[in-house]
Amino acid sequence: MADKNMGEVILKAEHLTKHYPIKKGLFGRAENYVHALEDVSFEVRRGETFAIVGESGCGKSTTGKCVLRLTEPTSGTVTLDGVDFTALKGAELTEARKKMTLIFQDPYSSLNPRMTVADIIAEPLDIAKTYKTRAERDARVEEIMSKVGLDLAYKYRYPHEFSGGQRQRIGIARAIVLEPEIVICDEPVSALDVSVQAKVINLLEQLQDDLGLAYIFISHDLSVVKHISDRIMVMYLGHMMELATSEELFANPCHPYTEALLGVVPRIARERIQDKKILTGDVPSPANPPSGCCFHTRCANCMRVCAQRAPQEREVSPGHICACHLYDDTLTEDERTPEPPVVTKVG
Repeated sequence: MADKNMGEVILKAEHLTKHYPIKKGLFGRAENYVHALEDVSFEVRRGETFAIVGESGCGKSTTGKCVLRLTEPTSGTVTLDGVDFTALKGAELTEARKKMTLIFQDPYSSLNPRMTVADIIAEPLDIAKTYKTRAERDARVEEIMSKVGLDLAYKYRYPHEFSGGQRQRIGIARAIVLEPEIVICDEPVSALDVSVQAKVINLLEQLQDDLGLAYIFISHDLSVVKHISDRIMVMYLGHMMELATSEELFANPCHPYTEALLGVVPRIARERIQDKKILTGDVPSPANPPSGCCFHTRCANCMRVCAQRAPQEREVSPGHICACHLYDDTLTEDERTPEPPVVTKVG
């Protein structure tokens, strides 16, 4: 297989930030903000699978929504094929959106129960008006159904007649019918049985090889991510903690949070049993994030500096980026003084 990491950059997210206002009072004034995403930057290359992982509430799905502009970012930019996607409006935005699509997490609620399989798959074609005749539309639908392994006899059936795996194939067909460059997969197999998960992952990989797709693969399941991803970004409380190739991240995790995540995956944990680390406390509220490093309240390697200022992103090895004070050579002896984490309880 060719090295995907050397491919052309087709999407670049720079300093993405998203704050949701918490409104109170008669006039709905914002008294506080939920810090869902904080200054996150990354690139996606043609034909690669770029995974975003982390615990629930870490900002994974918000990142995907901001990239697609389903949610407008508070600040930051998304560049798609050299064009500022966040600045596009009207017809230009509609045209650019053909290049990016989304596979939803829940195959049971993401399909319109009143539409047939053929109409669900053809919906993007209808919106984009990419066909001239009904026969052309039908031919495209049948072509995509064959690609995702759906029997053509299913064309006029409804979603409730299918299993979860078949429904997700319908969702995948809908996502690729316009021949996008990037598909954002938001936990696409988490609602499926394990045996079905493998079939859907294999289908995604086959479509990637056939169509040259790039994936942004959002997941909390590191065992799935290890199998499918080329590069991985680890997130915590809206921040990027670590970014590296899949092979490098699993072999040499640098951030204490990444090490803790790997330690709770059964198969991976067995391989790393001697240095297994367990997280203590709860994830802090994104409406009241900790000072300094957002992870210091749960970090076993917490130092005095961690509560004082946020760490910078550093390249600890070629292509391996980590946001942790452990790799800051400029710290004073006092700043390196170990301090136990402040165990937080939420609720």
